[in-house]
Amino acid sequence: MNNPLVSLSAVDARRLIGSQQLSPVELLDACIAQIEAVNPAVNALAATCFERARAEAREAERAARRRAPLGPLHGLPIGIKDLEDTAGLLTTYGSPAFRGHVPEHDNAMVARLRAAGAIVVAKTNTPEMGAGANTRNAVWGATGNPFDPQLNAGGSSGGSAVALATGMLPLATGSDLGGSLRIPAALCGVVGFRPSVGLVPGERKTLGWAPTWVSGPMGRNVADARLQLSASAGLHAGDPLGYPVGVDAFARAADVDPSSLRIGYTEDFGVCAVDDATRATFRAKVAALARIVDVCEPVPIDLGDADRVFDVVRAEGFVASFREIYERDPSLLGANTRANYEMGQSMSLADVVRAHAQQTAMFRRFQAAFDRYDAIVSPVSPVTPFAWTEPHLAAINGQPLDTYYRWCALTYVVTLLTNPALSLPCGVDQTGMPFGLQIVGPFRGDARVLDVAQALEAAFAHDPAMRRPLPDLDRLREPVPALRSIVTDPPVYR
Repeated sequence: MNNPLVSLSAVDARRLIGSQQLSPVELLDACIAQIEAVNPAVNALAATCFERARAEAREAERAARRRAPLGPLHGLPIGIKDLEDTAGLLTTYGSPAFRGHVPEHDNAMVARLRAAGAIVVAKTNTPEMGAGANTRNAVWGATGNPFDPQLNAGGSSGGSAVALATGMLPLATGSDLGGSLRIPAALCGVVGFRPSVGLVPGERKTLGWAPTWVSGPMGRNVADARLQLSASAGLHAGDPLGYPVGVDAFARAADVDPSSLRIGYTEDFGVCAVDDATRATFRAKVAALARIVDVCEPVPIDLGDADRVFDVVRAEGFVASFREIYERDPSLLGANTRANYEMGQSMSLADVVRAHAQQTAMFRRFQAAFDRYDAIVSPVSPVTPFAWTEPHLAAINGQPLDTYYRWCALTYVVTLLTNPALSLPCGVDQTGMPFGLQIVGPFRGDARVLDVAQALEAAFAHDPAMRRPLPDLDRLREPVPALRSIVTDPPVYR
């Protein structure tokens, strides 16, 4: 039987720690026991630092007892995606080239989370360099879906999503270029929030002015995600797109009446391939949503040649980040990372200029929709989870896809627009697997997206067909060795 402490929300756990009704040591021990019981079945975690975490939990308990000022995340265990540098803790980026890399310093986001009182327990699994929406790599292996470990958990923040869904940790971080926060959240039944570019510091970006890659929070519910965001958001000198914000807007939800909301919806943004069965599921969810809100109607969206624009913008980042490794030895990069680099290498300056001009025009057209709507909703994933043994989805409705990431179009088109977006659990799909609703808000309207999502989450809780599904943890008591089968010479670092 699971310890009830691992089912506590982060918000509730923090409140109990602050009132000295819950010991950070007791909470951490419950999380570690859950990790040891469940992780062998899903392989969500990479390197761990249990003993260091225990020492930090003991100090957090002493601080609470002496009534010292406590940060917003005081005593809360957290998982950090293995793309984020963590001082003294193995950070591989899912790449064999970095299987022995132990950073000396936390990156800016991790430093803020620690300063807010979070206790880093583990790194969470990710595909190599975050390239792909299937969490598997040659260092740690594959991560299985908590509802069926033989299926894809999404990516690239798949380890974080699974750790949350299974009660291993109350908080976890993610990052997102083409959907890496939103897709795993949707496939695993948790919340993933892609904030506006610059809201959470992105000091490690080689192209600091590129409005695509972001880090952000994940949680079991919206309140937990916004709690983490409140501790990590804000201006940072290392991020040229950063801007000052008042974190109180994230820490506390505004009172939103769902019946006042004006919602526009789209099945495919006019350009994305979506499985017919997923379209039918989405239509059923929209019909239920329409009974809750004031306006719920289809919205026409013109995104032009969004696929090609994303190809160029994505490849820019890979060329900037991996040129030195590629030129030293292309075999040091996995197939996905190498393919993105080589795509970018073949492009011209004219290709880049054309893509950015089109992206600017798309952005301007899209913002006009928020003159009428509070939010625009869509599916997050175009398909139900597929087997993790398939590196990527090859076809939708029998039509071949031309790149390994084309099945992520529902999320990457929103990346191009730069609007904040959240994946909200919304019942299950046609196969009984979690279904995620993508909620897109106005430009830099992060607090508004969170408020709308939290209001809908509360309304969905009363409808069995719409509320967040929970995995059957009793089915995850047996190890799944196959998840580690693609590992070669794994590091011993536990």
